[in-house]
Amino acid sequence: MLVIPAIDLKDGQCVRLQQGDMDASTVFSDDPVAMAKRWVDAGARRLHLVDLNGAFEGRPVNGEVVTAIARAYPELPIQIGGGIRSADTIEHYLQAGVQYLIIGTKAVKEPAFVSRMCREFKGHIIVGLDAKNGLVATDGWAEVSEMRAADLAGQFAADGVEAIVYTDIARDGMMQGVNVEATVALAQVAPVPVIASGGITNLDDIRALKAQAHRGICGAITGRAIYEGTLDLGEAQRYCDG
Repeated sequence: MLVIPAIDLKDGQCVRLQQGDMDASTVFSDDPVAMAKRWVDAGARRLHLVDLNGAFEGRPVNGEVVTAIARAYPELPIQIGGGIRSADTIEHYLQAGVQYLIIGTKAVKEPAFVSRMCREFKGHIIVGLDAKNGLVATDGWAEVSEMRAADLAGQFAADGVEAIVYTDIARDGMMQGVNVEATVALAQVAPVPVIASGGITNLDDIRALKAQAHRGICGAITGRAIYEGTLDLGEAQRYCDG
């Protein structure tokens, strides 16, 4: 199981939000490339980037920063989400060196788009399902739909996505512990790897997820915990490897 550090980009800076609220952001660095180096040096084997501005505007906004990180670490798998709503955007990021593209809002509003992108960019598409009380949210979490994450997960798995990133919005950035039960439930209905996100606070959360890895959990995205020091990234990855 991979422990994947998150670098959330807002106005060119590395920030963390609470429950997706753009007005409740904490700036951790004005040099995201240097922050990427910090996590790579700590033992990260994949990076999770999010263009927060892009998620709200529906198009890449922090693309230059993403490209700079990808070019700085050409051998490191990078996954990017936020504002990915066209084939042109996907192709641009792949050419820049990004390995995986996370489709969120577009996947929920136009599921057929995921199927087409999986065929066109085989092996590079991940779907991000961000849920509040089990219901999927879109547009940077500004809108909550009537669709259940579990219902969509099976459909996208059949389309051929590489993985599903499942985020519990209620816990994201709140340091209240990961929702293991909901993550496992999603993994049980989607025969593709599931990456957990939201609420990871310390090594206990990593232990809890690792104990369920055999049920389809392949990774855990962590943000605020590693920035504030309640979780040591290197220690967590070594635990998962052991």
